[in-house]
Amino acid sequence: MRDSMQDSTDSLSKSEEIPAPVAETEDGLPAIPGKRYFTIGEVAELCQVKQHVLRYWEQEFAHIKPVKRRGNRRYYMRQDVLAIRQIRSLLYDQGYTIPGARARLAGEDEHHDSSQFRQLVRQTIRELEDIRTLLKRR
Repeated sequence: MRDSMQDSTDSLSKSEEIPAPVAETEDGLPAIPGKRYFTIGEVAELCQVKQHVLRYWEQEFAHIKPVKRRGNRRYYMRQDVLAIRQIRSLLYDQGYTIPGARARLAGEDEHHDSSQFRQLVRQTIRELEDIRTLLKRR
C-alpha cells in the first residue's frame, strides 16, 4: 500500500501541483485564505497592521466584531477582515481621520457596501481561473 502511495506522489511533477492562491490582491495585501475564522495574528498579517491597532479599531468601529472564545481569544470572520481592510484603506491610503472613516462607513452601510463584495468576487474568480488552468493541463 505504501509503495503505491509513494509511486503516485512521485509521479506528480512540479508543474502538476495545485497552484497556490493569488499571493497578493490588487491593493498589495495578501490574499485572504478560504477559512472561516482567523486569529488576531493572522488578521494583523493579512491587513498589514499591528495587533494593538486591531484591538483599538474594535473599540472605534462597530463594523469589527470578533468572536471571543477560550480565554477571551479573538477569532475574526472573513467579513471582519474585509471591514478591517476597508478601514485601513480609509485611514492609511485615503487620509481619513477615525471619525471621518466612521462616518464614511456609516453612510456606506445604508447603501450596502458593495466594494467588499466585489473584492471577494474578484478573488474567487482568480482562484477559480487558477483551478481551471490546472484542470486543463491534465
